[in-house]
Amino acid sequence: MGVSVNPEDPRTSPAAAPFSPPEQAAIVLVCNGPGELATWVRPLAQRLHRDLPLRPLQPQASIGLQLVLVPCPNATGSEHQVAERMQLFERILPARRFWWLLLRPRRHGPWPRRGVVVFLGGDQFWTVLLSARLGYRHLTYAEWVARWPRWNDRIAAMGPAAADQIAPRWRSRCRVVGDLMADLSEAARAERPLANGEWVALMPGSKRAKLQVGMPFLLDTADRLAALRPGCRFLLPVAPTTSVPELLAYAGSANPIAAHYAPTEARLEAGPDGPVLCTAAGTRILLVEQQPAHGVLSQCALALTTVGANTAELGALGVPMIVLVPTQHLQVMQAWDGGLGILARLPLLRWLLGAAMTAWRMRHHGFLAWPNISAGRAVVPERVGTINPAEIAAEAADWLAQPKRLEGMRDDLRSLRGQPGAVASLAAMVRELLPAAAADAA
Repeated sequence: MGVSVNPEDPRTSPAAAPFSPPEQAAIVLVCNGPGELATWVRPLAQRLHRDLPLRPLQPQASIGLQLVLVPCPNATGSEHQVAERMQLFERILPARRFWWLLLRPRRHGPWPRRGVVVFLGGDQFWTVLLSARLGYRHLTYAEWVARWPRWNDRIAAMGPAAADQIAPRWRSRCRVVGDLMADLSEAARAERPLANGEWVALMPGSKRAKLQVGMPFLLDTADRLAALRPGCRFLLPVAPTTSVPELLAYAGSANPIAAHYAPTEARLEAGPDGPVLCTAAGTRILLVEQQPAHGVLSQCALALTTVGANTAELGALGVPMIVLVPTQHLQVMQAWDGGLGILARLPLLRWLLGAAMTAWRMRHHGFLAWPNISAGRAVVPERVGTINPAEIAAEAADWLAQPKRLEGMRDDLRSLRGQPGAVASLAAMVRELLPAAAADAA
């Protein structure tokens, strides 16, 4: 006699498979400095949240998005605070904790059994160590070279220059995705229309060594340029690792470098579009605290900028620029990388070794701006040496007086940028490396 099965009766219904929650996993982005945070980490994190349900934006998701900052002599020490303001990461580990993370990962909370580590700036070897320690798969975004292909599960190359350097036995792991900077969207550029006028961006840098020189130098330059072209208007994006009070301090007598330039004691005023820095000569400079500042930068006719990731950002936006490295203050220009950069910051060797090292690098610098490095030729002017605000103001005025020449530089920058889509391609590679169960659950 058969048994009648009532699916509504738990006593007679077929045994259900036990519930198995989706496998937990982690995506760990690794970065070092403010430039990479703004131009590489933020776009990829936003894209990953768009493509996958991830914690913290979706608390019930099985995958968490995390950020690990690694030691770097060019970092400011406040990168973790910048990342916290993005509100994109479940966990952020400052660089000072990196070695403890390698020694005792569980000290910083539980880590899922499986995951992906993604290199987005710093020394590539740190991600080799971290992925091995956590037992995660490893993806490197290689801008110019992939240094450890043997220990990479995948390599995302910016272009053929990086891909072609990989030995044939590892080349199957590599895919050319393009320049992450090429994805600065048109929507972001139009998000904040500026008032009519001939806008010039002043970009003194984000680190103390650069700001100490850059602020008085650029304010003096702005005063002189305003006298040559009275219709000029100025803006200064406030880097996420600094603040308006700090900029004011660097612009005034508290900064010993300021004594070498025209009086730059500045005051802060409220303006209709935000805070305005007013120089002693009456030049008004709009301070842009919104991050990223792509919207306003893209509307500028010209930028006066220090070297660094900002030259890549300006190049991706197609903003003409003059890149400035005044070397007359070598004793404070020690924001270099590598072992010598660390030695130059030691108290007893700081001035002598830092000055000698920086002078050597200035004499043998080659190209310093990212568009020039990328193109292998002088796309944007680099002014390195004992330059002064008067000559830079005159050169800027000359460029602004020739809009067709400026447009030619803008076209050259756009031709270097490449096609958009790199962020989406990199995000797809991250997803391919995730455990299948976790990716399917997402």
